[in-house]
Amino acid sequence: MKIAILSRNANLYSTKRLVEAGTKLGHEMHVIDHLKCDLVIEKKNPTIVYKNKRLEDFDAIIPRIGASVTFYGTAVVRQFEMMKTFTAVESQALVRSRDKLRSLQVLSRAGLGLPKTVFTNDTKNVEAVISEVGGAPLIIKLLEGTQGLGVVLAENDKAAESVLEAFHGLQARVIVQEFIKEAKGADIRVFIVDGQVVGAMKRQAKEGEFRSNLHRGGTAELIELTDEEETAALKAAKAMGLGVAGVDLLQSARGPLILEVNSSPGLEGIEKATGQDIAKKIIKYISRNV
Repeated sequence: MKIAILSRNANLYSTKRLVEAGTKLGHEMHVIDHLKCDLVIEKKNPTIVYKNKRLEDFDAIIPRIGASVTFYGTAVVRQFEMMKTFTAVESQALVRSRDKLRSLQVLSRAGLGLPKTVFTNDTKNVEAVISEVGGAPLIIKLLEGTQGLGVVLAENDKAAESVLEAFHGLQARVIVQEFIKEAKGADIRVFIVDGQVVGAMKRQAKEGEFRSNLHRGGTAELIELTDEEETAALKAAKAMGLGVAGVDLLQSARGPLILEVNSSPGLEGIEKATGQDIAKKIIKYISRNV
């Protein structure tokens, strides 16, 4: 097969691993910078021009779209879909996953456990919002944040009020979530490919930090999921319509709580923690569906 990886950097670990896995399985692999694609839209003849050449005869694409370029990256994925090219992550699912508020609404409708969350447009209603999630400590998240950026732990009500007022003053959209104390600064990343759990790791925040992201100095170790955790993760990925997903969840006194579902999960942490060849599993998923 001829497979394109939509990635801005061919040297990223995830991109290199996908190229390596696809090549080993005998496929023709190409890395394409989606921001350098020109979309030509005309009646019954959608095409993509990249470096003055038309992209033709691709059997599949693997989107690795950064959060900051979701709009254009999704447009490129959608153009490939119009050209009848299989995509490991569909454009609509990609857009849905990048909207934190919409994601939580979808997950809530699917009956999944979530940290209690409040979103408001009323900047004068700060105290009521804080009270609704049980008071401080609480988590405040920018809707557009990623990799732990734009996430604040407010340890008391006064701090929460100050942060919310500051964000509102900047006209930044935020959600307020209850703080799950019993998680102890740890979460679980479950990697799902084609409706199957292919790896899971527990990420622990470094001392003095509440965000467990590996980019922020967190550590990861292999974990065996409970049946309840596995079921919740699979249900979350299905609700979001993602064939490839990284589901982040917290262990709480009331069972697993879904934090978010990532449509472009990194491979480095999960492969190193589990020893699994996740890239190979993604390529095989594509082979089964093309």
